[in-house]
Amino acid sequence: MQFPDIYQRLPGLVLGFHGCDESVGEDIFTNPKKHLDHSANDYDWLGGGIYFWENDPQRAWEFAKEAAADPRISKGKIKKPCVVGAVLDLGLCCNLLDRRALDEIKGSYDFLKEIFESLGDALPINGAGRRMRRLDCLVIENMHELRENQKIKAYDTVRGAFWEGGELYPGAAIERLNHLQIAVRNKACIKGYFRPRLE
Repeated sequence: MQFPDIYQRLPGLVLGFHGCDESVGEDIFTNPKKHLDHSANDYDWLGGGIYFWENDPQRAWEFAKEAAADPRISKGKIKKPCVVGAVLDLGLCCNLLDRRALDEIKGSYDFLKEIFESLGDALPINGAGRRMRRLDCLVIENMHELRENQKIKAYDTVRGAFWEGGELYPGAAIERLNHLQIAVRNKACIKGYFRPRLE
């Protein structure tokens, strides 16, 4: 049985948080026509898009601090960490917590695997520590291309849950840095930016 894509539209608005350099944040806060940059690295977890942590300004702050201390973490240089908040409408969402999206991504992988094998090439692999997701990025980007070629409506966003950081406590299946991340592909889904409140 196949259900229509209306169930892939997540209802309501979501708050997203982006860690960046203060100069980028101030430019966004003061220029209402400005947008954060679209990431297009070949290792992006969810493929290309503008990345946000869903409802987690603390994790965005931690990322910005980590990137300031280690420039290898982010291509954008971060001297002074900053967090930009955004109001997001996820629109037509490739939600990696949804069975239909997972089946579509698996189909993209199978398609790529067949092509790479026919050429005698190996698919890229994801890097250690889960940061460099070259395989996942290629599979997700290929899925978008397949949809475009088949004239299927493009996804506005991609949303996924990630488990990382090691055990929260001894024996835990919960990890220290678990989070939901969103890659916004369609900038119209960003309804506005804001400066997060501090206590």
